[in-house]
Amino acid sequence: MWWLVWLFLAVVLGVAEFFTLTLALGLLAGAALTASIAAGLGAPVAIQFLTFAATGGIGLVAVRPIAKRHLKLMPASRDGSDALVGRSGLVTREITASSGLVNLSGEDWTARPYQEDLVIPAGVKVDVLQIEGATALVHPRDPLPDPLPGEG
Repeated sequence: MWWLVWLFLAVVLGVAEFFTLTLALGLLAGAALTASIAAGLGAPVAIQFLTFAATGGIGLVAVRPIAKRHLKLMPASRDGSDALVGRSGLVTREITASSGLVNLSGEDWTARPYQEDLVIPAGVKVDVLQIEGATALVHPRDPLPDPLPGEG
């Protein structure tokens, strides 16, 4: 009969863990399940409580800190357009404050210079510093050549 009490306790603790997400109640539910198995095998009540206490204590002391540490880890990669920040591309159409195209990861993106007064000619390698909507704000990787006399 004690195995049924432990099993009921494991279910109650498991449901409580589902709603609270504390990790502690889930570990105690596992400990109650272990005590239920001990009771089902015919262990005396004192051994059942000892099994519950030992399993719960080990879980709370050893497993919970590891699990909490893993839950706090931030994702290692960015996705969507944010993944383009920091990448390099090639200007396919001159970039000015009002228009331009850059090829990033095999796709053409509208682009503007990060510094508004900058004009970046086609064929120049650029780095993406920011994404605004569907427009990449870019800056040349290398210094731009000085314009020839008579040009802009």
